[in-house]
Amino acid sequence: MGVSRLDVFYRRLLLTKLFIGGWGKPEDLKRIFEFRKIIGDREKCKDLVPKDYPVYIDKTEDQIDCRIHDGFFISPLEHFVPGILPPEAVKARFQFIVPKRWRKNRPVCIHLAGTGDHFFWRRRTLMARPMIKEAGMASLLLENLLHGYRKPKHQRRSSLKNVSDLFVMGGSLNLESTVLLHWLEREGYWPLGMTGISMGGYMASLAVTNWPKPIPLIPCLSWSTASSVFTTGVLSRAVSWTELEKQYAINSVYEEEIMKLLEYCGADSFKMGEEILRNLPQHSLENLLSLSEDYRAPVGQYSGNGGSTESEHRQLIRGYAGQLQPANRPGFVHKLCRHADNTQHQKNMTLEDGCRRSLQRESQSFMKGVMDECTHMANFSVPVDTSLIIVVQAKEDAYIPRYGVLSLQEIWPGCEIRYLNGGHISAYLFKQNVFRQAIYDAFDRFCQKYSDLH
Repeated sequence: MGVSRLDVFYRRLLLTKLFIGGWGKPEDLKRIFEFRKIIGDREKCKDLVPKDYPVYIDKTEDQIDCRIHDGFFISPLEHFVPGILPPEAVKARFQFIVPKRWRKNRPVCIHLAGTGDHFFWRRRTLMARPMIKEAGMASLLLENLLHGYRKPKHQRRSSLKNVSDLFVMGGSLNLESTVLLHWLEREGYWPLGMTGISMGGYMASLAVTNWPKPIPLIPCLSWSTASSVFTTGVLSRAVSWTELEKQYAINSVYEEEIMKLLEYCGADSFKMGEEILRNLPQHSLENLLSLSEDYRAPVGQYSGNGGSTESEHRQLIRGYAGQLQPANRPGFVHKLCRHADNTQHQKNMTLEDGCRRSLQRESQSFMKGVMDECTHMANFSVPVDTSLIIVVQAKEDAYIPRYGVLSLQEIWPGCEIRYLNGGHISAYLFKQNVFRQAIYDAFDRFCQKYSDLH
């Protein structure tokens, strides 16, 4: 199955770049990865958020068929990882859309937002209001971190500045969803479920892994990990790879310290270093081997031995980068390769190409490693009842590649996958009714199976 031309074309229309600030502060990444070890285990985090965590309603608006409540609470992540949230994002805001007349029970579905879904109007118009008319179901719309009211002043539109921002968003939405589920239970609503489209589907999936009870989950246009989104999907072309590569080469903490914190080791994990060489084309590997002989002395100078292998070119890059003045570092790859031997221009060009390719591959593998660590569903607990999960996917989705990663059926045996013809954009624009039907089906399945819990 190919990829949607519409997805590719739409991506080309958007000129914004992702992660222009780089990976994020190394100390922030360390704190996030340590906290992930807690929220990745349902038993460890079951008591993190008190059942009586305070939630406030500060505005209510009457409509013909519903009431719209605006509310807020302080994100629990601020308590567990102080200072990790931008000041604008500490207060979590939500909109609760409740039908004036219930048909059966008082069902509520929490909707998490996709990228670019600022404030509440889009989810309210396309999902919440139709769900009241079609099924008498309430919707709670949580404002995404770094979106709408919670967007930092320095952030441009929906473009996350740092890679670490995505992980902070995941941690905050995970805990905030737990706050809202507890609150809805206290208020007597039942049954409760979660959904989201695109990134919202990922975040809803992560949140459900921590809920200690059976719960309907309907992730739409998302999959098992976000790593493929930023390394092989069309969004990878919007990533500021030049900045990421520069930071990865200059600052040894990413390779020497943060790499050691990556625990995900599933069948689709990327084994850093060895996997890079294993995937190198034969001609590139031969180039690296010949270069090792030609530049034995400088490599040995930095690696601590007299020999040179293809794996030591990383040390060559770091050694020369460390000698460059800060003002020259943005062009360090070019200067590095020119520095090796100015009298042999052709060999310099070959070395430059080999170094750049090696750095590109290592940066991409590091991206896959950190993304899998914080977004791969296999790195979190399995939801209590996977038969209540209905996944809606687009067959030709160019944003969410499914090849090369574990499928959700492998991670969550018993879940249902529904495939739509077309790609990511066409499904989002024209298949909202299919998403809503999947929600109704998952809630019906829950009621049939767990009616005695109410």
